[in-house]
Amino acid sequence: MIKRPNKELDCQGLACPLPILKTRKAIDELSSGQILKLVCSDPGSVNDLTSWSSSTGHIILSSNEEDGIYIYLIQKK
Repeated sequence: MIKRPNKELDCQGLACPLPILKTRKAIDELSSGQILKLVCSDPGSVNDLTSWSSSTGHIILSSNEEDGIYIYLIQKK
């Protein structure tokens, strides 16, 4: 069961690299174990977030796409 997010970030309409930059800033404001919900419309975010989470150690708990909107739940390491 996935917990409710502690913070939400809406990056719809923003293109790379802004969603990643804003995600990094939002994650920095959370404590370890807390969850960020990211909503964006950039299809490149799938690869960008996968690479970013691999390099930072933060965990993508879920990743969904519906009608061109990408929703991620990311847990801070």
